[in-house]
Formats: sequence, C-alpha cells, structure tokens
Amino acid sequence: MTPGKRISLGIFCLAIAAVIWLPAMHFFFERGFGKYYCDDGVGIKVGQLAARHIALWTEPYIGQSEISKMRSSCAEWDLMTRTFFVLALANMSLREPENQNQYLKVVDQVIGQTIELEREKGIYYFLMDYAKNKSFINQPARSLFIDGEIALMLAARQMVEVREDYKLLLAERVDIIVDYMRKGEALSAESYPDECWTFCNTVALVAITISDILDGRDHSDFCDKWINTAKQKLVDSRTGILFSSYSLDGRPMDGPEGTTIWMAGHCLQIVDEEFAQDQYNRAKKELARDILGFGYTREWPESWKGPLDIDSGPVVPALQASPSSSGLAFVAASSFGDEAFLKELFASLHLGGFQKKQNGTIGFHACNQVGEAVILYSMTLGPMWQKVKNTKLTPKKDSGE
Repeated sequence: MTPGKRISLGIFCLAIAAVIWLPAMHFFFERGFGKYYCDDGVGIKVGQLAARHIALWTEPYIGQSEISKMRSSCAEWDLMTRTFFVLALANMSLREPENQNQYLKVVDQVIGQTIELEREKGIYYFLMDYAKNKSFINQPARSLFIDGEIALMLAARQMVEVREDYKLLLAERVDIIVDYMRKGEALSAESYPDECWTFCNTVALVAITISDILDGRDHSDFCDKWINTAKQKLVDSRTGILFSSYSLDGRPMDGPEGTTIWMAGHCLQIVDEEFAQDQYNRAKKELARDILGFGYTREWPESWKGPLDIDSGPVVPALQASPSSSGLAFVAASSFGDEAFLKELFASLHLGGFQKKQNGTIGFHACNQVGEAVILYSMTLGPMWQKVKNTKLTPKKDSGE
C-alpha cells in the first residue's frame, strides 16, 4: 500500500471512529449520575460535597479565607452561598433524619452569623458597591435581596424543626417584606435603588408562603395578585419569559436572563405551579442548548442581548454559553424533574468542572463557593418543596388586606 493510500485509510478510520464515538462520548461523562442525584437519602458524592462546605463553617480559618476571596469579586455571592447552603442542609435533614441535628447545628451557625453581620454592618455589606450611588426610593432603605434570602433561610430551618426564638424573627421579616412589596406598582420591592429583581421577589414569595404555613397567617391573595401583575406587566412579549429586573413603578429594565429565570421558576412552583411550569418550558426552549449530549444554557434568548455583568459572568462568545446560567439551570432541571436535561448538564460539569478531592471531600475547580452551593442544592432539593406543597393553607382572606 502506498503512503498516500495509508494516510487516506487512516483519515477514513478516524472519521468512522468519530462518527461512532463522539455522539456517545457524553455517556461516559454521565457515569456516576446516581451517586449525585437520587430519589431517597443523600448520594455518596453529595455527602462528600456537603462535607467540604460544612468544613468551611466548622474550620473558621479556611471558611473565612474562602469567603474573603469570593467577596472580593461580588459581595452578593457571600449571602447567596449561605442561602443555597442552608436550603441544601434543610433538604438533607429531611432526607437523612438521623443526621438532622448535625446539619441543623451548621444551619443555625450560618443564620446566626448572617443576621449578626446585617445588624453590625448594615444592608450594604451584602450588596455590590453601586448600591451606594443613589438612594432607595422607599425609606428607611432596605434590600429585598437581603430580606428575602434571610427570611427563606429562617423559613426553611423552621420547616425542618421549629426553633421558638426564630418564630418572631421570621414573622417580623415577612411583615417588612410584604409592606415594602405592596409599595411598588408591580407589588415588588427594591433590591437596589429603584431596581426590583424577579429573582429576589420570587424568593420573597416563597418565604412568605412558608411563613404562612408555620404561623397560620395567609397572604395567598397577595401572592395571587403578584402573579397576575407579573403576567400583565413583567413578561417579555417576544419570549413570554419574565423580565429579570424592573423599576419600582414597573418599567422593564433588563430582559429575560438565565441567571434569573431558572431560580424564579423553581420558586414559583410553590406559588403558582402552572405558571412556573410555563416559565420553565419557555426558558428551556429559549436558553437550553447541547453539543453531542453536553448541556449548557445561554444567559439571554436570541431576541435579547443584555450587558455582561458579575451575575451573568463570562459568556463563551461562539456558543453564548453562560456558566452562571448553566449552574442555576441545575436547580430548575432538578426541581421540574427534567432528568434528560439534568444529565446533559451533569455531563458538562463532569467534563469541565475538574473535580478536586481533599480529605474525603470533593469540590470543583471550575466553581467558586456559591457555584458549588447551587450545585449542592440541586442535588438535594425535593423534600422541602414537597413538604411545603403538602401543607399549604387552604386560601383565606389576606391577613394584611
């Protein structure tokens, strides 16, 4: 055989191999999915990932170093890490009752420190610097980003096991949230001066709903009005997806974004399941993509080009792939039981996350602390939301109307 023929045969064989193996390559990276995602209990790998984050709170020197590095990029990530971690531990407490005391001890440590930092340093401690550029419209100044996430942490903890001293803290926080949300034209409160974020307002709605279950009050009329207002004023006409941000008087600011809608859809499951499913379906159609079985999501639909910011993170130009949006898509896919999409996302994490192992724990080199907390939550969620759905109050008159 001549050299030219050998080269041609070699190229032909490589082409055949590529046709056979490339489409199947993602199956290799989906291996181990069951060690992370399971219907009952906590997966082996999830326990190892959770152990890493528990160590960050039980070994203060390590934890403070991690938080400081993260805060140097974005102060918001500090609070978000705490929230997703607490939500994960609440679900783990319900999945593993025998380890509940251990998990709740860490939950209480996180909540206690967070509230203390808010008291000592004020609302701007967990906000990005531009929050100081102008004044909040509603006074005294409060951020729904902070109020909603602290309220949700308290509510999740109480759904696992009630702590008497948290009852008043949660009720007072919810009263403030509802009062400030009612002041907005779109029944929404500011996270930043004259900026209402769908992410934060839907988190607040969940906190309100769980609080009602716990203390017997009922704000279902208010939540229903928020949904109706959102459908009328806060939905992008081209995609049908909720805007990510808007002014206090309800004027749209930022269009649909993956980093917002995936979490918003997850939260709305507790408030209006039909609307939540519709938003998930639309977001998946507009944002979800895959290459040979490796899943990722865009930050924006093709009809909208938003600005690159710290929340959207770096976006891969050719693919418009957003690590931040893709990370939160784990939460949505898991929440809506979309196993096929979840496996595609998992394959990508397994391929590009670069797992790290240390002292019996695991993490991912490609994720920071908040990214890992989001992934951890997606791997544990289910029991908390199901418990809330099973115990929701029969609708009564809104206690504040």
